[in-house]
Amino acid sequence: MSDGPRLPGVEREDDEDRIVCHVDADCFYASCERLRDPELRGEPLVVGMGYEAGETVGAVATASYEAREFGVESAQAISTALERLPRRAAYEAGDLDDLERADTGYYRPVDMDYYESVAVDVREILHDCADVVREVSIDEAYLDVTDRTAWEVADGFARHIKDRIRREVGVTVSVGVAPTMSAAKIASDFDKPDGLTVVEPGEVRDFLAPLEVDLLHGVGPVTARELREMGLETAGDVAATEPVPLVERFGERGRELYDRARGEDDRRVEPKGDPKSFSRESAFAEPVTEPSPKYEQIETLAAAVADRAQREGALYRTIGVKAVTPPYDINTRERSLPGPVDDPDLVDRIARDLFTEFETAPVRKLGVRVANLEFAATDQASLESWERSGDASGSDSAGESPAEKPASDDRSVGQSSLTDFS
Repeated sequence: MSDGPRLPGVEREDDEDRIVCHVDADCFYASCERLRDPELRGEPLVVGMGYEAGETVGAVATASYEAREFGVESAQAISTALERLPRRAAYEAGDLDDLERADTGYYRPVDMDYYESVAVDVREILHDCADVVREVSIDEAYLDVTDRTAWEVADGFARHIKDRIRREVGVTVSVGVAPTMSAAKIASDFDKPDGLTVVEPGEVRDFLAPLEVDLLHGVGPVTARELREMGLETAGDVAATEPVPLVERFGERGRELYDRARGEDDRRVEPKGDPKSFSRESAFAEPVTEPSPKYEQIETLAAAVADRAQREGALYRTIGVKAVTPPYDINTRERSLPGPVDDPDLVDRIARDLFTEFETAPVRKLGVRVANLEFAATDQASLESWERSGDASGSDSAGESPAEKPASDDRSVGQSSLTDFS
């Protein structure tokens, strides 16, 4: 039983069904681009590669729902996307006289560094709302909230998660709630975008029954075609058949298909490996220019992240800060140490030093992070050895924008996020 926060008056029996949330961001890359450029809101937007003049190879990474109305889809060849939705830039340059402005859309390049930084903010909220989180990708995760809420109020709890992400980060997510991971995944897709679907215990099989086999968790186009060749059109058909023909056709996976169609899935929500970093962030109601409140927050965040590392038994080799300036410019700075340490005072000192260049800049959000974690017993570098080595033995990323930082650093930020810059 978790000792984390729960709704007042909610009691739980140990044998009650698990409550699993699947949180899936809606057109995540496009939502991030709209955070950076609010004028893109409501406009057809394609995020991808290969759309600039002279480029011949590329694909769509994400298409907003407005762009999808023109037939643009994820993983589509960029040439096909441009045929169906010409670029707004070409229209404004006067190259598309035969088209209306409303028949064109915006194109933006993939910026994974930026998307990871936004994902960090979302994941921080997820970890705050659940005791166990399993990150599946940059834009989706499973949450076990069994000890945080009850089925009677699961709808409100899921709405609270959605509202926090919308209010604090600025992107929308769809949430599915069910007693199993597979049903929660299907439920989150059921009413996109900005959807919320709750499937309570005892309702899972009825919820799944009318769905086309394509919608079953883990069923792709090839499997769906083979199931239809067997005369199985819906999840209900799969659930009502005998498992033997499925096993003969698909091997052990056939039994899994049979079980999932019947709403049976005993997998537990489990984290994926050790975190790469720990971090904490805090947003101001309005951008703050005065240094004092920002340094006070740095002190609080540094203490919190160092405490988290101690509680998890982790040493760290890198200390970093994050400053978000209007409108949504994300700046990260970090410094590497000669060896792994567990030193809260050092975290505070370095975080303050890294943040110096932003002390008079307007800041809407800031964060502190420790990274390059080690959980195994090891010799700890002393504070004195770090001070003797000075900057020559470490690296300070001051002056780098997120796009200029090495990809490995940015990936660690994104993964950490779900645990905390999270």
